[in-house]
Amino acid sequence: MDEQQKAVFFLGDAHLGSGPNQDLRRRTLLAFLAGLKHRATHLYVLGDLFDFWFEYRHAIPKGHFRILHALADLIDAGIETIYLGGNHDFWCGTYLNREVGLHVHQHPIVVRHQGRQIFLAHGDGIGPGDNGYRLLKAVLRHPVAIALYRTIHPDLGIPLAYCVSKTSRKHTKERQIILRNLSRHLVGPRFAAGEDAVLIGHIHDPNHLQDARKRDFLIVGDWIEHFTYARLANGTFTLERFQLSAEAQHLTPTAWPPGMEPACD
Repeated sequence: MDEQQKAVFFLGDAHLGSGPNQDLRRRTLLAFLAGLKHRATHLYVLGDLFDFWFEYRHAIPKGHFRILHALADLIDAGIETIYLGGNHDFWCGTYLNREVGLHVHQHPIVVRHQGRQIFLAHGDGIGPGDNGYRLLKAVLRHPVAIALYRTIHPDLGIPLAYCVSKTSRKHTKERQIILRNLSRHLVGPRFAAGEDAVLIGHIHDPNHLQDARKRDFLIVGDWIEHFTYARLANGTFTLERFQLSAEAQHLTPTAWPPGMEPACD
């Protein structure tokens, strides 16, 4: 495929290592990644690929070899692969970078592809009322906290973390409240700053909204129930659902709900 016909892909929230139907979810994701070799220029993973990730000095969580190998294959094929830590896998250390070849970021980033200025984030801790979570996030990501956790033997520390992570995968806020908060506190400010696309994970419920100026906001969904991802080709974003042995299903973008349009001008 000609380089100009290739696309940029975005996915997140597979939460590998926990949840239902793990074998099916892993097999589906592996098939998707294998299909990117001749279709992609870049792949962005927007966090929580793993339900828990922590690197001890001489140990990492087991069970992810085939996924890591598939990512390394993409990188070896010349596809730049960028990883944003989520709220379940923010303890990414040097292993993913040095051994797999991922470009790892722990904070939101702004990138430019195909004439689009794109803001990328996992999506946790956004909006008012999250001060307690933001404080906890700062504490857990502090080097002292990481060093202390490494004093726990991996055979205890990793199972303990998986147990704790199960409590933070549910989102109880109503869809309309989530969209209103994101419009006011994330999308509007990013559009005002000059970006014309905002992509996040974390929420799991896939959504593609456009404003009157064709600026895009995408929640890329998950690989637990929805198996969705975003694709940028020829300057246009699409949200798609991956299906084994079938063509991808396109999810049609919709306008912002009335009264929730990003206030950015």
